[in-house]
Amino acid sequence: MRWALFLINFLFVFSVAAQELNQEQILANLKFRVPELENAEVILGDIEASPYADLKQGSFTINGQQTFQFLLSEDPPHLILLATDPIDVSLSEEEIKELLIEQERQEQLVAAELHGALNRLSDGKPSRGPIDAPITIHEFSDFQCPYCARASLVVEELVDKYPDDIRFVYLHFPLDIHDWAKPAAVAAECAARQSEPAFWLLHDNFFEFQGSISKESMFDDARSWLQDLDIDLDAWETCATDESSAANQGAILQVDIATTTATRFGLTGTPGFFVNGHYLSGSQPLEVFEDLIASIKAEL
Repeated sequence: MRWALFLINFLFVFSVAAQELNQEQILANLKFRVPELENAEVILGDIEASPYADLKQGSFTINGQQTFQFLLSEDPPHLILLATDPIDVSLSEEEIKELLIEQERQEQLVAAELHGALNRLSDGKPSRGPIDAPITIHEFSDFQCPYCARASLVVEELVDKYPDDIRFVYLHFPLDIHDWAKPAAVAAECAARQSEPAFWLLHDNFFEFQGSISKESMFDDARSWLQDLDIDLDAWETCATDESSAANQGAILQVDIATTTATRFGLTGTPGFFVNGHYLSGSQPLEVFEDLIASIKAEL
């Protein structure tokens, strides 16, 4: 028996005088009204004053697993089972309007603070779109994440559709569950130190060929993609693989800083997007980005 589903759909009220309540009486009434509880272990918590006039409050636990809240009235003497916490409905329409305005103002302030912090984090990093675009999309992503690969196609559509309005910045957030994601992030960071096109070549290919890449093949794959570009491949290899080199340690530090920032902002998975500081979680369809972009542009 799933007690939660049963009881939430069984809003029951039974007559018990609140001033005469004792645990045995309440338990007897509960088991009388809900026969399925007869053989269950039901433990009643303390009954105490509530924030609501003429009502007391309490709770009971079934089989040590699920707890349900209730309110008690004296006149008429009823016990009311609650599916959720009571909702305050005392606000006037004008008060609600004022609170919504304040809530939106606070959200805008938070978004502005996040946007500023992300701009500082991404200063000097490779980006797509005009550097002075009115809207910046920061993405925390993982080259081995299939949802991120799917999201990269949406980002490409956005950059193409809004060539003058959007700047896109990729930020590293390789997850521990992926075995080649962090080495790939370091390899891309090392490529970025020499050439933005080198970074974006690795970015695009890691996602396009994600299904055929392994931890063992990742570095060789990356090197083969970079060999036709005008970069120092030996310097890139030292940066990407030589753990004793200052270049490698610096690249790892940059990846770790981005990862720590993502965690500090509350991200637990990938991809995670901040559009001028407004957060979008997961691989979202184009329309979700377009709606948010339209909203942001209306405020600019």
